[in-house]
Formats: sequence, structure tokens, C-alpha cells
Amino acid sequence: MSESRAPVGPADRHAQNQAVTISFAGYNRAWAAWIGYVLERHGQRVVYQRWEGPSEVPLAEQLRDLRLAPGRILIVVSEWYFQLGPRTYEEWNTALREVVAPEAERFAGVLVTNQPVPTATTVLAATDLTFVGAEEAERRVLDRLDLLGRSPVESTDSARRAPRFPTASPEVWDPTVPRRNTRFTGREKLLNDAYRSLQDAQPGAGVVTFHGMPGVGKTQLVAEFVYRFRLEYDVVWWVRAEKRSGYRRALAELAPKLGLTTGADYGERLRAVRTSLRRGDPYANWLLVLDGADEPEEISDLVPTGTGHVLITSRNPQWRDHNSQLLEVPVYDRTESVAFIRRRAPRLTWSEAEQLAEALEDLPLALDQTAGWLNDSDMSVTQYIDLLESSVDQSAVRVSPDFRMSFQQSWSILLGKLRETAPESVDLLQLCTFFAPGLIPVDLLRQMPTVHVPDRIAELLDDTDAWQKAVKQLRRYSVIPEEFQTADSDEASTSGGLFYLHRMVHQIVRQNMPDQDRQEFIDVVRQALVAANPGSPDDVRSWEKYAQLVPHLKHADVLMSEDRGVQRLVLDSLRYMYQSGDYVAGIKLGERAMDTWRSLLGENHPKVWEVAHHYANLLRGVGEYQRSEAITRSAIEYLRDAQGAESLAHIRAVSGLAADLRALARYEESLELCEWLVPTCRAALSPDSVTTLRVENNLAVTLRLLGRYEQARECDRRTLEERRRILSTRNPSTLSSEFHHALDLRLLGQYKVAGSIQRENVRELRRAVGPGNYVTVLAEYNYALCAYGSGGRDREHTDQLLAALADLRERSERVLGETSPTTLIVTSGYSCFARRHGNVDEARTVSESVIARYEVMLPAGHPYIAGSRANYALILSDVGEREQAHAMVEQALLDMTAAVGQDHPWTLGCALNASAMRKLVDEFDAAAELSKDTVTKATETLGRTHPLTVFARIGLADDMRGLRSGQQAEKVEQEALSDLTSAFGAQHSYTVQARRRERLLWDFEPQET
Repeated sequence: MSESRAPVGPADRHAQNQAVTISFAGYNRAWAAWIGYVLERHGQRVVYQRWEGPSEVPLAEQLRDLRLAPGRILIVVSEWYFQLGPRTYEEWNTALREVVAPEAERFAGVLVTNQPVPTATTVLAATDLTFVGAEEAERRVLDRLDLLGRSPVESTDSARRAPRFPTASPEVWDPTVPRRNTRFTGREKLLNDAYRSLQDAQPGAGVVTFHGMPGVGKTQLVAEFVYRFRLEYDVVWWVRAEKRSGYRRALAELAPKLGLTTGADYGERLRAVRTSLRRGDPYANWLLVLDGADEPEEISDLVPTGTGHVLITSRNPQWRDHNSQLLEVPVYDRTESVAFIRRRAPRLTWSEAEQLAEALEDLPLALDQTAGWLNDSDMSVTQYIDLLESSVDQSAVRVSPDFRMSFQQSWSILLGKLRETAPESVDLLQLCTFFAPGLIPVDLLRQMPTVHVPDRIAELLDDTDAWQKAVKQLRRYSVIPEEFQTADSDEASTSGGLFYLHRMVHQIVRQNMPDQDRQEFIDVVRQALVAANPGSPDDVRSWEKYAQLVPHLKHADVLMSEDRGVQRLVLDSLRYMYQSGDYVAGIKLGERAMDTWRSLLGENHPKVWEVAHHYANLLRGVGEYQRSEAITRSAIEYLRDAQGAESLAHIRAVSGLAADLRALARYEESLELCEWLVPTCRAALSPDSVTTLRVENNLAVTLRLLGRYEQARECDRRTLEERRRILSTRNPSTLSSEFHHALDLRLLGQYKVAGSIQRENVRELRRAVGPGNYVTVLAEYNYALCAYGSGGRDREHTDQLLAALADLRERSERVLGETSPTTLIVTSGYSCFARRHGNVDEARTVSESVIARYEVMLPAGHPYIAGSRANYALILSDVGEREQAHAMVEQALLDMTAAVGQDHPWTLGCALNASAMRKLVDEFDAAAELSKDTVTKATETLGRTHPLTVFARIGLADDMRGLRSGQQAEKVEQEALSDLTSAFGAQHSYTVQARRRERLLWDFEPQET
């Protein structure tokens, strides 16, 4: 027995010395905790003793030891209490009569089960707590211990949380949590070690991994932990984490349960969930289970941190390198094995159970399956062990180094029995092995057309009776554990829409399958996956289905199929992974598809180049621009010669290369390609084709990046008109063009006109593609900058804009990721706005993060790095670090000039700031010289009244005053003020600031590429 003392609440003097010892099985911990809380509230000192019942100690002796406990002894009566050991009920009756009956006044009981218990428990006069509510249960407990009528005392421990009533549930409970295993045995130390580790962990560090070989019962152990400690959590969520895509989808499904407001995109939901868990809002006490997480490198970056706890099951000990405490799960000890076998097969004696446990090396999964069918068989354990030793060649190669030979042998016997008694169940099992192990969507099999399916499989899929018989047989012997059935209805439990197949069973069945069966079954599964393909990877509504399909592509070996439907499934899946942001998994699939299809179909098969297109997109999505450039250049070189320069495949490859070049800031090269693409598409595909309109849109993007804002505006205007005519005004592509047109107008300084367009455009984009789409995010960001540029600067207005940008930044991080190009655009703008309005510390932290991310993502010398450093220099200036600010902005000016040329608006903006920094460090001549040059170039590039040009003119006037050229300064200043007033009005903030002789500065703004 083990003893632990719980905190004692205050009581009156008379009650302070009274004690009650609660004796309970670990399985009933929740009842013990609740009863203890009730007793402490009524002035009792409570001692908890978990009953362990070791088999080597006589039962009567253990009960005598229990009598040594302080105060009255309250036993939580359930079948679990009497099965530990295990002991027969006859043994219990004898011991209870011998030890407890003579001192019945010291013992009491509470009954928490409706299952049979030893008859001699009547000596405990147990009060029945089953099927009553918390209030009545409390009354009965107090009455049984003669405490009824005693007033509750107030606790001095305000931080202590009252436990939930044991029949209650957490606020959020995942319906896919496995059913509680009524045959669970032992593992008490592991359960308590895990509990203590999580409770003692610092916030954000509560992660424990149960590590062990297949078949040792890791999942069952975690399930028992969940049920045993569930009432301490507000949220319990169970995720099958074998694959990254499935993990992302399952965790995203928690969003609506937490009451989070998100769009339908589960990428947005995933990030919202992680943010909610990290903050502990709305629930601080949460438990997340990641079951079967054997690849920590794939999902460790998605493991939430925060106020709650994470439990992981894995074969992989590398979780210790990912901020997790590792607890190894061994096979059962012999006592646990025997106890488990006797529950699973009651007809076996203690001695027979020991023999079987030794033969199967105490491996829980093997014990479960073997004892299950032995209980239904008339075969003796001795006969079975003889069969076990002779059925498989001892020199046979193991399926996996993790698998014990005993399991392989026992499984071979069970499979043989299934073939004899229910061959259709073997067919179903073999079909399942061409899905990924773990959760298997067998409903896909029954939903597919069976026209081209072999007759015996078609009968299984079409005949409900045959299907249910097969399912029943597999569950009977725990081949498909019933605990993993996620459906609630009786019909679902017999027909089965989702199975769980253990990895060991999966591998052994698949390896031992005849070649003819292998080809038949894999073809059927491929057909099922193809039939389930929505065929619309760009549609957010289809993403949940793709998330279900993608994990099974590898095990169905789809890359080796030459079937066009299967190949289309692969290509659609790659497109879905790109669109949904699952870049890491998509890149792995793309790499395998490239290698496999080159060997299978030929180096230059059209499907190979189609894969290359998707693969390059995925690389571009993670900022691997050099790699995507290499792929697109290879595609261009081949496709131009093989299919012609005007072929769609070649055009798509050239367009991809133009995108790579834009991202790498090689804007002139990108422009050259775009200027070739536009007339080529018009001639080859027609001016009205979707592809033609897309390349025209991309031409405008390139012009904008080159600083040619007026040309970009004219190009976007034409594309917008064509898309409205061809696609409709509310088509997402049309709305994207409308946003770009408004962006061009703002960059040209036409803030009010741009804002009037952008306001309506944002509303329509939210309807069409949702608030999480990157175009919507950029459109809302543009609208905020239009509002800022339009003039009003009262405190309320600026506070609203700052809050709007902060919310937009948070949403972009949540939906698109912290390193998304869109997020970095919004984050950069937020930093600048925070600096302008006095939140310098926040601005500095955010600006540093933007620079760091760009330095990792982009090549040295990229204009986005130079521009971000120019923004940071302004922050340094605001905090008084003038020399550092001056040095940084001068270097940024040199880098920007080298990157985009001396006449680019970005370079002119850096020069505008650099002249201001020169004046601050008393370099008056150099400041004036740079200001004059900036005004000349800005006037030529952007026009006399463009905001940046006027800012430069105001700066020049300030520099002239510094050189004592007051008359010239006055003339330049008055002309600039006149232009500001004409363009923006006398009350615009720019005009007001200039009139106060406050120098107007420029913020670098990264653009979409």
C-alpha cells in the first residue's frame, strides 16, 4: 500500500483531531479525491491510501495492515478494488469476514459500481453512490460517517480548486478519446510518475512522452491517465499524431469547441487553437494527447505550449530532444500479465496464465489477442504453447527489430484461425493494411463503386451482413480494438466507419500477404482513394477531405500506379498541401513523386513536369527560392524544346520563374519574362483566358516592385476591367485585381480614392474567400494605411488604427504563420506605426524580429533587408542612439541603391531618412547635398506633389536653415506647403506637421511578390 497526505482544511477544535482514511483502487481516484474534498470541508483530516494488493502478500495480512491507518477507514467499493492481485472473490470473502467483520465499526464503504463485488462486502454497509447527483452523494457520505448536520468550514487555501463530481466531464471532451479499457491492469507507478511530472512542471514545460516498443500498451496507458485524472482538466483533446496532416486537422477541430471565432480554413483554426492554449484563454487547465507521434521532427514545432499539459505516446526516444520528459513503458511485469490474462480469459487458472505470460514474453498486445481467443477455445494453454513453438520457424526474419518473435508467432496462429472461421475478416484486414496504420477510414471502401473490384471483395463491401460479420470477428480478438471505435451509435459500432489498426498488426499482415492478394487489395484501396478525391484542391471546403486522404497515399503506394485517376489524386494532393500551407509534408511528397515518376514514367514525362510545378510552388512557400528557381529553369529548358514556347506547360514554368526572380529581387529579369508572357498568352491562349489575365496581373506586381507605380496602376486597371467582364465582379480573382488597383492608388499618394475602393473590396473579399485568405489580409492592411494617409490624427483615430493593425498582425500570424511573407509585410507596418505613435519598445522588438526573419529567408543584399534596417534606424534615433542610427541608415542607403538603383522610390525613401540623420549628427552640408539630390530624383520619378517628393522638399528646407540659408529655405518651404495644402488640405496631418517645421520621414514597406 502507498500513502499520501492531502492538504487539510480548517475545522473546529473538536473535529480537528478526527481522521478518515480513504482506501481506493487507482481506477477510482476521482471518487477518492471528491469524497476527500467533501470530508475536509466538514472538518475531517483525510489520509489517502491507494490499494495495490500485491499477490505475494496474503490478503488477510494486507487487510490487517490497513487497520493500522488512522481514524475510520472508508473503502471505495468497486470491482477494481477486488481485482487487484488478482484474487478470487472467495479469497476476499474469507479475508473480509476474518479481518474486517470483527471491527466493523472502524470500517465503512461507499459503493461506486453496479458490477458484482464479493458478498462479504456487506460488512462495510456501503452506501450506494451510483446513479445519484453530487448533492445526494455528499449527503450519503456524511450520513455513513455520522457527520450529517455538521456545518462546512471555510478553506484558507483559496487557490485550491474543488474537484468535479466523478460522473461529470471536462468542459470540452474529445469524443474520439478511446473508451476506458475495463481490462486495464497495473502501471500504477507510471501513471503517478507522469502525473507528478506534469504537476511539477513549469508553465509551458508540461510535456511527458510515454516511450516504448510496439504492443506494450502506451495508448491504453494514456487513455487510463485521461480517465483517471480527467476531472482536473477543463479541456481534454485526443489527437492521432502519426502524420503531420492528420495532426493539424485534428487539432484544428478543437477551435469551435473552445469557442474561437475563425473561418473554415483549418490552417486558421490550428493557429487559433495554439494561441488559445498558449494563453490559457478561455481554459487554462487543458490536456492534449498526441497518440502515435513516432516522428518528432514532423510535428514537434506544432506541439502547443502554455498553461496546460501534453502527453505523447511514441516509439521514438528522440522526443527527449524536443523539451519532453521521457518515461519508458516496459512490458508487463509477471503479476500484471497474469492479472490481465485472467480478466481477459477467466477460464484460465493462475498457473496457466503464468505459463502463457512467459511464452508471450509479457507483451500486452499479444496477451490481449491470444487470451481473447483462448477463452473462446477449448484448446489448453499447454497445447497452445506447443503450437506456438512449432508454428513458426525460429530462424524467421522479424518484421521489425522492435517486434518480439513471440508476437509474430502468436499472430500467425491467430491469423490462421481467422482464415478458417471467418475468411472475409482476413480480406478486410488485408485491405486495411494498404491504408496507413492507426485510424483507417474504411467508410471509403464502402462508398466506392465496386464495378472493377474482384468479386469476393465486392461481396464483402456490398453485403452488409458479410461486412458486419467480418468487423465483429476482428473486434472479438482485439485485432481492431473496440476502444478505438469513435462513433456513438450502435449501427456505427457494428458497421464501422473508422477503425484503429495497430502498427504491429499492420506490418505483420502486410508482409505475410500473398503477392496475388497484395496486388488485388492495393488496387481496391487506390480506387477508394481516387473515388474520394474531391477534385477541387483550391476550394477550402474540400481541404478536410484531402487531410483525410493524404496520410494514406504512401501506404497505398500511389506513386507506383500508372492509373490516371491515381496520378491526378497525387497532383491534387500536392496542390492542396500548397494551398493549405502544409509545405513540409508537401515537399516530402513532391520529392518522392519527382524521383519515382522519373523512373516509372520517364525523365521527361508530362506528369513529371506537372509535379515539378507543384514542387516548386511548395518550395517557394517556405522561402526556398533558389531551389524553386533551379527547378523552374530546368522545366523551361526542356518544355520549350519538347512542347513549344507557347505550350501551357512552358508558359506556367516561365511564370513560376518570374515569381522566383521577384522574390529574389531580380526585378528587371522578372519584368523581361512578364513582358514576353503577356503577348505570348494572348496569342496562344486568347486574351480572355484565365492564364492570360494571371500573367497580366503578375506584370503589374513586377512593375510595382520596380517602383513604376503609375504603370502598375494602368496595368491593374486593365486587368480589373477584363476580369469583371469575363469572370464577374465578385470572383476572387476580380476582387484581387481590385485590391491591387487600390494599392497602386495609395502608393501614388491618392489615399482617399484608394480608401473608398478598398473599404468595399475588403467586405467582398471577406465574403468570397474568408478573413484568413492572404489577399484579404493584405487588403485590410492596405485599407488601414489608406485611413492613416487620409489625414486625421486625433488620439482616438490613431488608437483605433493601432488596435486594428495589432489585430490584423495577430490574425495573419495565426492563419498564415509567423514567417509567411504576408505576415512579415503586416508585421513590418505594425512596427512602423507603433514607433510613430510612441510605443518605441514594442516597435523595436517587432522590428528586430522582422529583420531576423528576412535575413534567414532572403539572400544578402536583398532590398527587404536594407529597408527593414532603415526602419530600425528610425527607432534607434527615437531612443537617442543617434550615432548608431546614422550609421545604420547610411548603410541601408548604400545597400538599397545597390539592390534597386538610385532612382527607385525605396532608395529615395532611404535617402530622405539619411539626410535627416546627417543633420542630427551635425553633418549639415552632407544633409543638404543629399536632400537636393533626393528632391531632384523624386520629382523626376514620382512627380512634384507625390508625398515622398514633398517630404524631401520639406527636409531640404530644414537643411537650408541649418546652413543659415534662410531666404532659400523659406521659398522651398512655402512652395512645399502650398503643394501639401492643395493635395491634402490645410488640416491634413502632413500639412500641420510641415507647418510646425517637423521633419517628415519615410517608412519602408515590403510588397507582395
